[in-house]
Amino acid sequence: MGIHPLTILIFVVVLAAGLLLGVGLQSVVIGAAVCALAVFLLIALRVARQWQKAVVLRLGKYQTLKGPGFFYILPFIDTVPYWIDLRTVTTPFNAEETLTKDSVPVDVDAVLFWRVVDPKKAAIEVENYRHAIAWSSQTALRDVIGRTDLAEMLRGREKIDHDLCQMIDQRTEAWGIKALSVEIRDVKIPEGLQNAMSQQAQADRERQARVILADSERQVSRVFEESAKAYVNNPVALQLRGMNILLEGMRQNSTIVIVPSSAVESMGLGAMAGVTALAKQYGNPNGGTQSASTQPQAGVVAESPLA
Repeated sequence: MGIHPLTILIFVVVLAAGLLLGVGLQSVVIGAAVCALAVFLLIALRVARQWQKAVVLRLGKYQTLKGPGFFYILPFIDTVPYWIDLRTVTTPFNAEETLTKDSVPVDVDAVLFWRVVDPKKAAIEVENYRHAIAWSSQTALRDVIGRTDLAEMLRGREKIDHDLCQMIDQRTEAWGIKALSVEIRDVKIPEGLQNAMSQQAQADRERQARVILADSERQVSRVFEESAKAYVNNPVALQLRGMNILLEGMRQNSTIVIVPSSAVESMGLGAMAGVTALAKQYGNPNGGTQSASTQPQAGVVAESPLA
């Protein structure tokens, strides 16, 4: 076991001070030895935190892992070149202007969550495991982007995250590192392509709206067709329905009700006779009079009795 130079220095200083002060040689030697031993213990003492592991090398060869807590090493023989952090670490990485499978340049930002599971491999198998995992993650991200379409990348991020995490984990397993998860934070595409995609989405929405409107009109026409069958062999019901329509129109706030002459004839309202009778029945309670005029070609125009 080697002796630290500081220990020898303290031993000599304490011995010289004792001799100068006239203390007995035996007492001086004992005191110097005690001081030197205390200094030696302080130099050999190490403290590892709860989340740390210390890699101890003895004469340049791997010896053991120490920590957490107090531990001792042999000065000049043992060294601690690495303090391995066992906590979960987040590493952001990105890929700029990387072409997708359909030749679209994108900028992707992601973050990797990982931790060291084998401190010995992390210290011995790779020079700097933090830099190594950052470069490995970036390379894996470029590989995933190159074999993924833009639409799939924008739509299925969860699958890409899972595939990317597995790829990184396979590469870092030999270094004693476990990739826990990967999350893609942002996917940036060229501005021109953004405008084109926005226009395409707007066109798709308009097309869908027109299809829904046409389908609604088709359903309404079917209902009208079924309703019309009820009036084919029942002219009285058709006439009552026509009078009901006129009555509802007159009850509104509008001043004039325009009825096509063809509609009047088809509903059998007797042209102005039916309209006049309807106006008299629901006339102005203050005794007002109603006027009506017929137009054979254009239709029937009647003032509302409630106006």
